[in-house]
Amino acid sequence: MPEVVRLYRFPVKGMTPEPRERLRVLASGAIEGDRVLGFLHASAAGAPDRELPAGEWWRKQRFTVLMNTPGLARLGAAFDAGARRLTVRLGDETLAEGAVDGEAGRAVLADAVTRYVRTLGDSSLRRGDALTLVGDGVTPRFHDRGPRHVTLLGSASVAALAEAIGAEVDERRFRMNATIDGLRPWEELAWIGRRVRIGGVEFDVTGPVIRCLATHANPITGERDLEVMQTLTRRLGQDEPTMGVLGVPRAAGEIAVGDAVELSG
Repeated sequence: MPEVVRLYRFPVKGMTPEPRERLRVLASGAIEGDRVLGFLHASAAGAPDRELPAGEWWRKQRFTVLMNTPGLARLGAAFDAGARRLTVRLGDETLAEGAVDGEAGRAVLADAVTRYVRTLGDSSLRRGDALTLVGDGVTPRFHDRGPRHVTLLGSASVAALAEAIGAEVDERRFRMNATIDGLRPWEELAWIGRRVRIGGVEFDVTGPVIRCLATHANPITGERDLEVMQTLTRRLGQDEPTMGVLGVPRAAGEIAVGDAVELSG
């Protein structure tokens, strides 16, 4: 039977994945602690996109993320949710550390990441712009499609892509919450419109995850080293570059590494 083999959450949008043995699924549909912070272009901070009913939300293009700034992958972000402190490192060097529940700490963090991003040849920042740290460190908010879903990916689909592209493909390129073993390549795409159970949580699988240029960025080096989107469409025949699916939970609960995954409706 298929089972969950790896789980991730991403406290800071576009930055380091946090491997977990268990994830709490909130009644809102998001993973606890997932995308609770983000580095937003300061020029966008005064004009949120009012497409979601609660809280402030901006399109991913307004953030510094791997899609527009692949070198962001070289930064390590460690978030202590209990202490509400974020540490940003470049290799062994700590660029900044601060509390996200105070303006002083947020300013130190935003300034450090701004300075780093400005050193990159491939950067989302326009001349004179800077970054501001948004999010309260608690509320999942900065998902590309809104914080109402969990993302699921079959490891066999990653292997099939690697074979087509002729190189190893790190699943972390796709920034998914759950990796599942025991499926055929692309089998998870056949779940769309159906219901799947993971452990004790049921999900309605509502659609595919359409990929962007972020997947071209090596999650360790920050180099755009693989043409993932072109391989999915031109070599594998997809209409749109697709990896993984969106699961909307029917109720709050918890999923864990080792949980069985089965169609339930």
